[in-house]
Amino acid sequence: MPSGNRSAGIPSWEGSVRLLLCAVGVLLSVYALHVELSKESDPKYIAMCDLADSVSCSKVFTSRWGRGFGLVQLFVPVDSVLNQPNSVLGIIFYTLQLGLGQTASIRGALFLVVSSWVSVAGSVYLAGILVLVLGDFCVVCVSTYIVNFALLYTNLKRRHGLGAGKQKQKTG
Repeated sequence: MPSGNRSAGIPSWEGSVRLLLCAVGVLLSVYALHVELSKESDPKYIAMCDLADSVSCSKVFTSRWGRGFGLVQLFVPVDSVLNQPNSVLGIIFYTLQLGLGQTASIRGALFLVVSSWVSVAGSVYLAGILVLVLGDFCVVCVSTYIVNFALLYTNLKRRHGLGAGKQKQKTG
């Protein structure tokens, strides 16, 4: 996806892949938020991703770990505005990834990589909770983990490409 502010070092596929990954991430996060809010307002609500007792996304989203990674409530009341659903954090994350990905800044690329590492660490943490604590499989959750790992790869390639492009400018 060529544009005027693209650096020569950024892989040509990066813009299209970033758009696709961020769009999928936002859609998954919006769906997760919808499921959580629907289940909280109607306990009989059954989401499309609730396939069995041990394959239930609504069980995961409405669990303690579905808000603030289960950690925020250790510091603030459960109903605090700071204890947001993980899906809201996901919407913010993917929107920032998409927006910052439009710049050809090395600092921006570094922020993208660092925030991706944080998202991957969060994914590994939540995957552990999913398997070891909840004993559940969540299709939506696992899909977001895949998106996060793919974004990390994309951001590492971008950062490397910008660094290589800067080196070429210095020597060229």
